[in-house]
Amino acid sequence: MFGDMMGMMNKLKETQKKVEETKERLNHVLVDEQSSDGKLKVTLSANRTIKSIAIDDELLQDKEMLEDYLIMTLNKAIEKATGVNETELAAVAKDGMPNIPGLDMFK
Repeated sequence: MFGDMMGMMNKLKETQKKVEETKERLNHVLVDEQSSDGKLKVTLSANRTIKSIAIDDELLQDKEMLEDYLIMTLNKAIEKATGVNETELAAVAKDGMPNIPGLDMFK
């Protein structure tokens, strides 16, 4: 019984390490998003850090329009990045879950 517990602890530690490594890797996974007309482009890491924003000169003439574009495009990019992030981390977590009876309900 004690050996099982040790094995599980090691497995959990391994999984934590893999999760950290995955988070680190996701800093380098880039997600691009742009407005429907291409006048605003944003790039985020899969960890939802903004890496770059490109704004068409035309948008600089209209503050309100630019603000709307930023909100819309950044929200879409964050949603996309979150999807990548959750998929990657879920794969690592699922792979590293020790087979404990009763834990099936969390999958």
